[in-house]
Amino acid sequence: MKIVFSDKKSGKTAQLEVPKDIEGTLLGKKIGDVVDGFAVGLEGFKLQITGLSDTSGTPSRMNVEGTRKAALLLSGGAGIRHAKHGFRARKLVRGNQITNDTQQINTFITEYGAKPLTELFVPKPKKTE
Repeated sequence: MKIVFSDKKSGKTAQLEVPKDIEGTLLGKKIGDVVDGFAVGLEGFKLQITGLSDTSGTPSRMNVEGTRKAALLLSGGAGIRHAKHGFRARKLVRGNQITNDTQQINTFITEYGAKPLTELFVPKPKKTE
């Protein structure tokens, strides 16, 4: 399971792997909940969950309760790309709760800790050929 966290002040994002022994503390949390950053080594940070996706890439929607998958008639939002006025499509989405099938958790930082963000947002080295 991965956590993608972003800083609204700087506009940067980073991704960290959640250790297997700590994944259990995140199970059952919902979109909109605030969790401690200790799960990924961000002591003192608070992260608000904004979205989820499972192992097959199915996005989660806040208005689908629980852990189920559902085929909903959607006109916009998560699961719909480039919706035109009046367009609706039936799309498969997942519920708003973290399960064992959750692959990625999208969050943003709501409370900052002691560690500076420059250590967290390390630029990736460019490949040279």
